[in-house]
Amino acid sequence: MKSIEEISLLYEINEALNDNTDMKKALYKVLDILSESLELIRGTVTILDSVTKEIRIEVAHGISERAMKRAKYQLGEGITGKVIQTGEPAVVPVINDEPLFLDRTAAHKGDSGQDYSFICVPVKKGNHVVGALSADRPYQGKTALQQGEKILSVVATMIARHVINLERIHKEKDKLKQENIRLKGELENRYSFSNIIGNSNKMREVFQMISQVSRSNATVLIRGESGTGKELIANSIHYNSHRNNHPFVKINCAALPSNLIESELFGHEKGSFTGALQQKKGKFEMAHQGTIFLDEIGTMEPAVQVKLLRVLQEKEFERVGGCATIKVDVRIIAATNSNLEDMVEKGTFRDDLYFRLNVFPIYVPSLRMRKTDVILLADYFLEKYSKEHFKDIKRFSTPAIDMLMEYHWPGNVRELENCIERAVILCNEGAIHSYHLPPSLQTGKTSQTLTPITMEQAVANLEREMIIDALKNTRGNIKKAAELIGTTIRKFAYKAGKYNVEYKDYR
Repeated sequence: MKSIEEISLLYEINEALNDNTDMKKALYKVLDILSESLELIRGTVTILDSVTKEIRIEVAHGISERAMKRAKYQLGEGITGKVIQTGEPAVVPVINDEPLFLDRTAAHKGDSGQDYSFICVPVKKGNHVVGALSADRPYQGKTALQQGEKILSVVATMIARHVINLERIHKEKDKLKQENIRLKGELENRYSFSNIIGNSNKMREVFQMISQVSRSNATVLIRGESGTGKELIANSIHYNSHRNNHPFVKINCAALPSNLIESELFGHEKGSFTGALQQKKGKFEMAHQGTIFLDEIGTMEPAVQVKLLRVLQEKEFERVGGCATIKVDVRIIAATNSNLEDMVEKGTFRDDLYFRLNVFPIYVPSLRMRKTDVILLADYFLEKYSKEHFKDIKRFSTPAIDMLMEYHWPGNVRELENCIERAVILCNEGAIHSYHLPPSLQTGKTSQTLTPITMEQAVANLEREMIIDALKNTRGNIKKAAELIGTTIRKFAYKAGKYNVEYKDYR
């Protein structure tokens, strides 16, 4: 090839690289240009995975995709592996005479009556080899091979940036893939019904119902007071179902204005109302093949109830302002703290929708109905928020446990969680005491279950609690216990005797 032809070839390759923002497309174009100019029969751009040290074909000319996926090399393996390992180009005059040529793509099996040469040059980032550029062409003598190596080396330098970027993209994709796998595993573990805290008989019934309904496609209606964990139950049903690889879309019907909820659920067409500047998919489309969770279903407007009923019956709907019917495969889980039966009688909730939703009802008991779970939940939240707020708090004192058990928890599990987080923030000791708990638990005014006490009795109770905790922490060592609460041995012994606390009981 004459010098002017070489310059023309390199200019054309440079234009191809600069004109294409798609890196793979640019590399394919380069191989096509080389095919025409150098009589290239087959060509490849290979990339070295810096983590696994595996070499794979990223772009190829004259090789099928199936063959590309099959052809993988290790460092030092075959001609390509050696070029990437050493950083030195390699020229094989006649492929059939070279034992190191592995032909992993099986592209040369059909070759007959023609000798082919193989040229492979490294693609470098500074002194670091990131891949290789190779070419098969008919054997045309030593001079043609030298000239081909020279041109390919220049082209390898030109495409280096694209190859490096492709390697970075692969790393990011692998990282995202691993992160998705990790997050999916975390979600499945977090929402496994076996990890919902509760050991009471009523919660065991809930666990059994979750286990039974998760394997089906049945519509589920979760009933219960606010703060009982209805959303957690919905999560558990989805992530333990066969739909767990598909979307789980949540929508709080009470949080959306009545004029927007239809658009949120079913989407809208561009220009269907003021402010609809573009087409928007609704939650049902987004949840296709997955699950949609409709929280506070009792607040839904009657006009929207009609459309929801159609989705339940026909599995189809139209966007707001649209004519096209959209088919969806969605499982519906609804939740409410309202008395739907009363709403049906009053005419504020459609009876036909009620019966469609109430296929498999699950009632989540209030916390006052599962008192045996209070301490289990409290211990769980104590561990959670101690880690979150960098505190070393190990337990609850006995009076604190009594208060937690006696309170009637109108806000259910949510109120208990907030209560424990507040106590953890206030506590600078190794245990949560009664004085760390909110006033509503200490005074008993809200619960109406604690007997009112005088200030002297409250002080006495606090002193006795501190003495007992000190003895527990020091295993009955009265000297260390006195130091722990900042008093003398004499005063400690006097107070212990006054409150009938025997230090020997804690050894």
